[in-house]
Amino acid sequence: MARRARGKSESGIYHIIMRGINKDHIFYDSEDKKRFYEILLRYKKLSDYLIYGYCFMDNHVHILLKEISEPLSLVVKRISGSYVYWYNNKHGRCGHLFQERYRSETVEDDIYFLTVLRYIHQNPLKAGLVKNVLDYNWTSLSEYLHEPILVDREFALNIFSPNCNQGIKLLKTFMEKQNSDVCLDIDDKKKLTDQNVRALLEEYNNSNLAELSKINKNDRDFILTELKAVEGLTIRQLSRITGISKSYIARL
Repeated sequence: MARRARGKSESGIYHIIMRGINKDHIFYDSEDKKRFYEILLRYKKLSDYLIYGYCFMDNHVHILLKEISEPLSLVVKRISGSYVYWYNNKHGRCGHLFQERYRSETVEDDIYFLTVLRYIHQNPLKAGLVKNVLDYNWTSLSEYLHEPILVDREFALNIFSPNCNQGIKLLKTFMEKQNSDVCLDIDDKKKLTDQNVRALLEEYNNSNLAELSKINKNDRDFILTELKAVEGLTIRQLSRITGISKSYIARL
């Protein structure tokens, strides 16, 4: 089957993810991360792109990037090729390091731009690696709050305020705010919304959700068992929607 063509960003801005093949590590120490940072900085000059945000995790990276002269595909090829060559030499390995096809999404407006930027900065926090978004050393947030080297921070700061210091203050507050942002990530699993789950319940039950607790126990258990097997539906979500305990559903 032919691959679906990537969406072309009208703004030129993309949120991209490069991850290790088979979800393996692409960084084993700070030297690896530092080298990847240096490669981003070097090719920024050669390939002419802007970097708005980044986060280096052990087995993947998030980058918020704007293409200018070269297309995104070539930019990623240059970055990944240079890093893999160095990484393989250092670690005495050969072959592919990154999953063959990087993931990307277009970013077309200021609201989603800030959502993606916060999502990238909070990646280590939501992964449980730090207790505060400011504590992780390998995101672009420190360059927003202090002296930028790789990051082109003016675009984001100007969304908050034309005054640089005020923009930094407002951006910091926004980046620390708890949220339920959903953006492109390395998780390939399909996720169902609560509305999707309710529709499935009513389809199986041929009635509304309120009637589920009134039907025959065997019929109810059959419906719950069938739904447990649906891709993208978690026991926690099913429990929350039906009011039936997680332990009961898990035992079915």
